[in-house]
Amino acid sequence: MRTKLDTYIPAYRLLSNKVLSDKMKEAEDILKECTLCPRRCGVDRTSGELGFCRTSDKPFVSSWGPHFGEERPLVGRYGSGTIFFGNCNLGCLYCQNYSISHLGEGVEMSHEKLADIMLSLQRQGCHNINFVTPTHQMPMMLRSIKLASEKGLNIPIVYNCGGYESIQALKILEGFIDIYMPDFKYIDPQMALKYSYAKDYPESAKSSIKEMHRQVGDLYIDKGVALRGLLVRHLVLPQGIAGTEGVVKFFAEEISKNTYINIMDQYHPCFKAFDYPPLNRRITNKEFDEAIKLAKDYGLNRIDGITI
Repeated sequence: MRTKLDTYIPAYRLLSNKVLSDKMKEAEDILKECTLCPRRCGVDRTSGELGFCRTSDKPFVSSWGPHFGEERPLVGRYGSGTIFFGNCNLGCLYCQNYSISHLGEGVEMSHEKLADIMLSLQRQGCHNINFVTPTHQMPMMLRSIKLASEKGLNIPIVYNCGGYESIQALKILEGFIDIYMPDFKYIDPQMALKYSYAKDYPESAKSSIKEMHRQVGDLYIDKGVALRGLLVRHLVLPQGIAGTEGVVKFFAEEISKNTYINIMDQYHPCFKAFDYPPLNRRITNKEFDEAIKLAKDYGLNRIDGITI
């Protein structure tokens, strides 16, 4: 019997060429006075000006390949086709991928090259194209998706972001993205300011995640593979810095108790974290267990690796 996994048509394949082109142009116009994220730097990235993310108007990519360390519904049997964009619109002092986000590891490439990478990942059997840290490169991503689609790309797109998004950009993305996968890093603006240089992060993340859920709904999985919907991540930090209770309460009360959430225990000190106690230590088993209990107590029933 055929299932939705066999017959699923990615969102971008359902858009007309005119809509694709109009959305792409709208996104690229933003680069001329950049407001792609809440920092609203206002620089003209098309003429070489650089804002907080230090990125031009060309795709800047660190690495790519089938990834088997993502959430199980993304990995399936053949892996998630991850493409790691270089640089970032956040400034997390403890970033686990700091060589990419802070130190500028990566190469500038053409949109055609990025499209070819997507097609290569599809040929390798990957279940999706998983763009990691795409916020500041959204227009380049859209143009490359359009090129790849014209050459036969036909698997879901995952928007794997830090949660620091603009509603303007997300509305352009509607119809392009099948799976949104944002982080929700902090509930306290002061923690967001101290550790990621983004005091407005909590409110931006809340409004962004509401918009994402409006577009795609709860995560839909068929035969163990995610096809469409919202999948969220929350990294537990030492001594309650992330404000886990407020985060899970938000998802349970303002998004959906069926939100698929990955509450992550893999925090370890990186980059500048050693200079910012208590970020200079790993979390304890007790801290992680308390985070899981909070999620359950608030009624979240799709906790990656715990309840499903």
